[in-house]
This record gives sequence, C-alpha cells and structure tokens, in this order.
Amino acid sequence: MVDKSLELFDCGHRACGGCGPAIAAKLILKGTGEDTIVVASTGCMEVFSTPYPETAWKVPWIHSLFENAAAVASGIEASLKHNNRSEKVVCICGDGATFDIGMLCISGAFERGHDITYICYDNEAYMNTGIQRSGATPYDASTTTSPPGKYSMGNSRPKKDLPQILAAHGASYVATATVAYPMDLMKKVEKAVNTPGSCYIQIHAPCSTGWGFEGGKTIEVGKMALECGLWVNYEMENGKLVKAKKVKRVPVDGYLKAQKRFRHLFKPAPVTDEIAKIQAIADANAEKYGIDIVLKE
Repeated sequence: MVDKSLELFDCGHRACGGCGPAIAAKLILKGTGEDTIVVASTGCMEVFSTPYPETAWKVPWIHSLFENAAAVASGIEASLKHNNRSEKVVCICGDGATFDIGMLCISGAFERGHDITYICYDNEAYMNTGIQRSGATPYDASTTTSPPGKYSMGNSRPKKDLPQILAAHGASYVATATVAYPMDLMKKVEKAVNTPGSCYIQIHAPCSTGWGFEGGKTIEVGKMALECGLWVNYEMENGKLVKAKKVKRVPVDGYLKAQKRFRHLFKPAPVTDEIAKIQAIADANAEKYGIDIVLKE
C-alpha cells in the first residue's frame, strides 16, 4: 500500500488559485508513492511547478518536449528494466501534448507495450499558451482560436475520445477520473502503476482561468460535469469496460452556465438548438457507459 499521507508535490508553486492540474499533481503522487520517476511535457504544469531554479516535485522529474514525453518515458523504462530497477515511470502531461502534439510517440509507446503509466491532466485547451483549442476541447466551447461570433458558436468539433483510442492499442488498463473525487483518482493511479504494461488515465482538471469561473469553485464545477454526463468516470481492462460511476443525471444547462466559455449559449437568449446538441452528447455518454441510476418504482 502507498502511504497517502506523503506530500510529494510541494506547496509554493505558481499555479492559479484553484488550479485543477495542481490538484491533480498532488493526488497523482499520493497514488504513485515515492518510488516514481515523472516525465512531464511542456505545458501549464511544467511552467508553474518548475520555474528555474525551483521545483515543487519531491520525486525524480524530467522535462520533455511538447511531443515526446512517451518516448522519453519509454527509454527510461527500458533502462530501468536493463538494470533490474523497479521504479515506476509516469508521464504527466496536458491535453495539448497528449491529444495532439504527442500522439505519435504515445501510440508508439503503447504499441510496443512499455511498462509505463501515461496520465493526462485534461483542462480542455492549450491554457499555458493562450487558451487555444485542442483536440480535448468540448463542442461549442469558446477559445481564442474557436471564438463564437456571427458565423460560429465556438468549437465545432467533438472532444477526441483518447481513452478508447489507447484501449484499442491494447492498453492493459485505461481509466478516467476527476479532481472532484480525490479518493477515486488516487485509487486508479495506484492501480495503474501496479498493472504491468502500458496504462492510461485521463483526469478532468477544471481550469478557472481558461473556463471562466471563480477559483474556489473548481471541485464544484468538476462534480457538475460528472453529474450531467459530459464527463464519465470509468475503468477498462484489456479493452473491456469493467466499471463506470452511475449518477442521477441533471440537465447540462447548469454546468454550461457556470463557465464563461459557454456564456454565448445563453446571452442575450438561450440558443436552444445548440444546448440540445450538447445535451445529446451527455445522453450518448450515459447510454454508452450505462451511467444512469434507474429508480425502482
């Protein structure tokens, strides 16, 4: 068992108040324990946690390029294996480095079956470089490269389903989690790092700055995403769904209204057809993963 009382991600870093990725980092290391080597791509977490010559990390940590964290982790894992060492190798990268720029190296690492755990802190845009759209950005969300206007309602593309993509690569274990439920997140991380083979965890990490909400509401916003079905917590083993958190779902409106990135859907009046499309995404998630709680008559 990992000693979850250890604080391996230190205070004093430079994240925004209520930063979802900072919460994620703290919880991830409580799940991995001390015997861990972290590979981190360029991104928000790298910038706010390691401004030279300072660091918030109390475990070995290496900064990779935006695109090659999985390749660096693969090399570390191979070296450790060659030298009969047992440290766990964990990538901690944002959605830009994961969904877009680093996809080739991730695919290669998982295809080769390296014994690593790749964790994406998913704040649903390129927050560090100016809140640009990524492959993880939700439908109709406003970003600096997908702004709403006369000819646009925001991001026109659906969120890429990366957990399913990596499950199709033959990943031993795939899971989704959220900073809003810390015990579940830590449990899944601990399970992943102790499962042989390539494992992937995607963590919903609300960004108060990029999404537009008060920093004290990060956990509340995270729970709202789960409760409406736009985020689903589930686990897959060897490509098979084994568990999904059931919820008594509520409409998506409350979650959307809580964030400035969706305010164009409600001002000056609700854009009902677009809101209905987002509701349909949540409904499809609920059907796919069977998350609706059915009340007995």
